[in-house]
Amino acid sequence: MSGELDAWFEVHGAVGLAFENSPVGLLKKQVWEASEEEIDAILTEYGIPSPPELGLEGSYIQNTVRHQLQRNRSLNDLVFIPIGSCENHGPHTVSAFDTLLVTSLLEGVRRYDLKRGRPVNLALPPFNYGSHPHHHLGMPGTVVIRPNVFKEFLKDVMFGLWNDGFRKQILVNNHGHFWLVKAAVQEFCLENQLPGIFRALDWHCAVREFFRTKDRGGPFDTDFVHADEAETSLGLLLFPQLVDMAQAVDTEPELYLPAYHLDKAVGNLGRPSEWSDGQGHMALEIHATPEGIVGKATLADARKAKRAIAAILRYLTLLQDEILERYPAGQLPPVDKITLRTKEELAPFLKEPGSDGWRTAYALPKLGIF
Repeated sequence: MSGELDAWFEVHGAVGLAFENSPVGLLKKQVWEASEEEIDAILTEYGIPSPPELGLEGSYIQNTVRHQLQRNRSLNDLVFIPIGSCENHGPHTVSAFDTLLVTSLLEGVRRYDLKRGRPVNLALPPFNYGSHPHHHLGMPGTVVIRPNVFKEFLKDVMFGLWNDGFRKQILVNNHGHFWLVKAAVQEFCLENQLPGIFRALDWHCAVREFFRTKDRGGPFDTDFVHADEAETSLGLLLFPQLVDMAQAVDTEPELYLPAYHLDKAVGNLGRPSEWSDGQGHMALEIHATPEGIVGKATLADARKAKRAIAAILRYLTLLQDEILERYPAGQLPPVDKITLRTKEELAPFLKEPGSDGWRTAYALPKLGIF
């Protein structure tokens, strides 16, 4: 496709909703209009729900035997990097919620692709500790990594994976520090001038349509904020054993300016600014919602989350497929067009890691002012 849009898919029964006339738009429209039985079938294809696979041999790069890892990379050199956090999610669930959610999604993609005969590479460990916006500060159970430490750590992980031949990297985020993930991708490319395909993806926002409230055609009574109806519903679907609904409570944030200037967690309201674009307009969580919940967790239901999970699983599969169809394992966009380095300079660094003539990227000279 050229990438140009000549039409939109109109969706009836959902106020103000239309999807692009593109493979992504068609994917979302199909999931939106699918019956519940069809949604259940999609989730089954991806093995949702399943126990966590963090300790399962062969499920992540770092727990795959080296010779098998090299074979996998010869078939698929794209890596998904899961990014979570350690954050208080209320008395009814766990502080690893963000990490478990993003790994559950990517493990589902891995299971699905194995059925298709293709390995999927996941980076372990996932980012178990994240940075945080100012209003999270001080919450018990929330571990705050300084922004520059988090960002530099992420860039180092990207560099090490690139050096090992994983030059197509999708950073899948599940926490409120996405501006740092985007900054890490840009700084990595600015500083290193290494060829590859690098994408920062805030997965909730990628399928934001599926978090709509009932008055706009969706399944939810309230808009997604934190550890609330929507997020708890995701947990009930993906890891119900770690959600105790008997402990769920409802809260309200304490606002000092009108809410309509700032969007909510998944950016689905079309407001002028993202939720992370300001501070001072509301109380810190520790003062206003010390429970660790912002919203109505008691309304959660696993059924409400199914369509959103089906949509993101299908989208992650589509994204990977399109990248690998255009650039199969070992192939990249023109290196002298997407970096300021020459093909000749990069040639030894792009060889199979450990092969004759290969040079490690850690020996590559830096360029320019960086």
